[in-house]
Amino acid sequence: MTLDAMNNLELWMTLATLDLKLKALNAMNNSRYKIYVEGWGWSVSEKYVLACDSMTLLTKPYHHDFFTRSMVPLQHYWPIRPRNKCRDLKFAVEWGNTHPEKAQEIGKAGSNFIHEDLKMDFVYDYMFHLLNEYSKLLKFKPAVPPGAVELCLETMDCSADAVLQKFVMESTVNSPTDSAPCSMPPHYSPESFRAFLNKKENLTRQVEMWGHAYWENQNKQL
Repeated sequence: MTLDAMNNLELWMTLATLDLKLKALNAMNNSRYKIYVEGWGWSVSEKYVLACDSMTLLTKPYHHDFFTRSMVPLQHYWPIRPRNKCRDLKFAVEWGNTHPEKAQEIGKAGSNFIHEDLKMDFVYDYMFHLLNEYSKLLKFKPAVPPGAVELCLETMDCSADAVLQKFVMESTVNSPTDSAPCSMPPHYSPESFRAFLNKKENLTRQVEMWGHAYWENQNKQL
């Protein structure tokens, strides 16, 4: 079993049950490339695949995590078309083997994005601002419904096995922060937002053109 194929929570739960050793997990991360293919629904594994320093061959997902739209093809990952996976993956590996330094640069940039831009402090800031914005849309005053039972840390922790308990405790917030959440950046203007989307589309199209030229050349050699 490799981390490349994991694309849902059930498989991560299986790994936790198997209690894989850290050195075994590290051994799985010694690959030049990592393939990410979405499963039937939202996948928990995308950020773990991106965090491994390998160039991620990322199949365009149907579902989006809150951070994925900030990532740029050829900067953080290599784009793969869902309906052309085999040919795109073959070309991506050929390109990476021909340009190992550039492939490593893409892998490092994707990993740095996960490790630096997705630090838990930033994730908590995001959650704070998201919930505050949602609260402005409420047309009623929230109230605890009759018969509701408050959940505490101990309630959530006692039903988990030893491995999950360890991770729950490691991610527990023990005290309030002594600093204010980060300030929300200004909204994109329509022009700047369109420019950002165009940049991503153009880079994806560039990869497709490279792949088309590669396969044309391969066909001529047959």
